Amino acid sequence: MDYEKLLKKARKEIPESVLKTERFEIPKVKGHIEGNKTIISNFEQIADILGRPLEHLLKYVLRELATPGDMRKGTLIIGTKVSASRINEKIEKYAEEFVICPECKKPDTKLMKEGKVTFMKCLACGAHHPVKSKI
Repeated sequence: MDYEKLLKKARKEIPESVLKTERFEIPKVKGHIEGNKTIISNFEQIADILGRPLEHLLKYVLRELATPGDMRKGTLIIGTKVSASRINEKIEKYAEEFVICPECKKPDTKLMKEGKVTFMKCLACGAHHPVKSKI
């Protein structure tokens, strides 16, 4: 077989998931400011899409914003007025640190604890990295 035929055969046998180039998108927060508080209605869905426990994302975002907050009936209530762009920025930073693989840049990762160290294991490329910051 010549090179061209082998190349065509290989392309046919590549799984479809490898060929997909869709980018991982983190949804923007949906909410409003009510008095002195910021109400975010889709925080649970964001944690779901990131594939991380709600408590982990919540603790990170509140620490980064240096503000109190609480989950009530699936809604995040932040104790101060915070712009949506600032919250989105913190969620993107969280995804960089705890979701997206530093090797292949895919979001197919899970967090695993080994002793006192937490590692991010990539299910796409198999990379194994300790996560930088503690929560």
